Amino acid sequence: MIRVLLAEDMHMIRAALTALLRLEADLDVVAEVTRGDEIVPAALRVRPDVAIVDIDLPVLDGITAAAQLREVLPDCRILVLTAMGQPGQVRRALSVGIEAFLVKDAPGERLADAIRRTAAGLRVLDAELVASAMERGESPLTSREATVLRETAGGATAEEIAARLHLSVGTVRNYLTGAITKTGARNKIDAIRIAEDAGWL
Repeated sequence: MIRVLLAEDMHMIRAALTALLRLEADLDVVAEVTRGDEIVPAALRVRPDVAIVDIDLPVLDGITAAAQLREVLPDCRILVLTAMGQPGQVRRALSVGIEAFLVKDAPGERLADAIRRTAAGLRVLDAELVASAMERGESPLTSREATVLRETAGGATAEEIAARLHLSVGTVRNYLTGAITKTGARNKIDAIRIAEDAGWL
């Protein structure tokens, strides 16, 4: 029996995935969580063989949570689910050693098969997603530029970001300008869109 932890914040999707997986005789959903920060505590409690993790989780994103899970439970295999296969997210997932990456619109039998293959120690990666990630390349943004752009995307003003990061307003604006230039954007809104589409934020 393969013990599965499911991390998905959308209630209907989580219920549907759980029902689907429970139809499989060799799969047992032993825990369900709705937030990224709940993954490690739940995994330590139930010791799953495979954790299915949605990328877009509240509080802590799925890839960061998966990296933390890898640290505390290295024997637990990780399968990341996403609605969109953004190249930057795929690269990030691969960089933290995630074994499997699957888009949510894959057929149900493909998910069950991916869980079995992941549990067996195999990598399950969509070839087109990986090729796209390799073509897109690494994020051109520095850590600070990405942070400032992420804060801006959340609605923070330059003054608020400066206060949070202990920087001058001018420095924050310089980081924003750098992010706009490096993404080839027309303005900060365009830079946010480009960076989010690429999975760089």
